[in-house]
Parts: sequence; structure tokens; C-alpha cells
Amino acid sequence: MRIGILGAGHIGSALARYVVALGHQVKIANSRGPGTLRDVAAQTGAQPATVDEAARDAELVVVTIPMKAVATLPKPLFAGLGSDVIVIDTNNYYPSRDDRIEPVEAGQLESAWVAEQIGRPVIKAFNNIFAASFAANAAPKGSPKRLALSVAGDQQTAREKVLRLVDDIGFDPVDTGPLSESWRQQPGTPCYCKDFGADEMRRALAQADRARIAEYRAQADEAARPYFLAERLKR
Repeated sequence: MRIGILGAGHIGSALARYVVALGHQVKIANSRGPGTLRDVAAQTGAQPATVDEAARDAELVVVTIPMKAVATLPKPLFAGLGSDVIVIDTNNYYPSRDDRIEPVEAGQLESAWVAEQIGRPVIKAFNNIFAASFAANAAPKGSPKRLALSVAGDQQTAREKVLRLVDDIGFDPVDTGPLSESWRQQPGTPCYCKDFGADEMRRALAQADRARIAEYRAQADEAARPYFLAERLKR
């Protein structure tokens, strides 16, 4: 499969390494250009590319950049993709990093906002695990302590393909259902960034309370604020 990854941070780089190892053709891009991706290419085997090059001719495109940056992606980029191209959204909304996104503050789901920005449906995946855990804990199918990742999306065929990809790279896939249920794996919810197996993941998804989304978000944002501050000071 031809895969384009937009974003070369911790999740994007780890995902690139996994899918290259499976034999997929992978191009990876960031906002600074392919010349800044030599180390990432050496570590993952992915081909450095511009954003346009990474998405062009891809069968699957992964958007894994800070959520506020999604609105800056060129809309023609996605309009030019074939109708059968799957777009995965790994984003999470943190006001401390992303500033206030008013539609999300008013109740729009994170991935629904992303889909609106790029003008096409998305599958929500790879967002509710710590990057270090994602990079280090893939395991063969049937392993007793294999971790689980949940996947949500409206297009059943696309969602099933992403669930299979999750399984292929070394995690137990858990089907969250349509995108309207993706709030269950947003920041601060019971399943968010917990190293759960499949049964624990399903229980945590079921325990989430939609009336507490704002509370979940506030708690997660407060916990992450020192990290975002430290990242700003590095620049």
C-alpha cells in the first residue's frame, strides 16, 4: 500500500517505521521540507517528501500534526485525492497548544472539525496512546500483554482497513464505531493514554461520559501544559 504521512513527530515517525517494516511504500512530510527529514528517513526507511508529494497517489494519508495546524493544510491537496483514499486523523485538541478552537469548545467533536477543515471524511486512530508506548510496545498477535488501540469512523470499509492495519503493526484493534463515538477516545477520557489490552479498552470506552467532555479536556490540558511550555522554550 502507498502511504503518505503528514507529520514527522513521535507518532508519525513510529507509524512510518512500523508500516515500512510491513513492506508498504511510505512517504513522510513535515512543514519544514524534506531536507529536514534525513534522520527520520534513516530511522524509519520512509522517503522524505513535501506535503503534496506525500499525499499524491497515496492510498492512505495520515494527518498527524498539531490540531491547530490542520486548518493551514492546503484544501486542494485533499480535494485531489481519489474517493477511495483513506485519511486517518491522529489529532487531539489541547487548548494550551492549539489555542481555542471555538467550534470544538462549543461541542463539535475533534475529528469532525478536522474532517470539516480538509473537506473529506476521516478515520480517528493512533491518538490515544503515549508516543513512547506506541513506539516500543508493538507485539505479535496473541501475545498475552498486547496493547489495544481504538478506531472510529463512518466509512465501514475504511474503518475495517484501519483496524487491520492496527493489528498488522502489533496492536489489538478495538472498533469504537462511527465518528460520532470518537469522543470516547479524546483527551482525558477513561481510555486515553492508558496501556490497556482489548477488554480493558472496551470497558474504558463504555465508561466514558459524554456530559464530561469539557471536564476531561480541561484535566488533560492541565496535565499537559508543562510539556507544551517546555516545548515552546526549546524553540
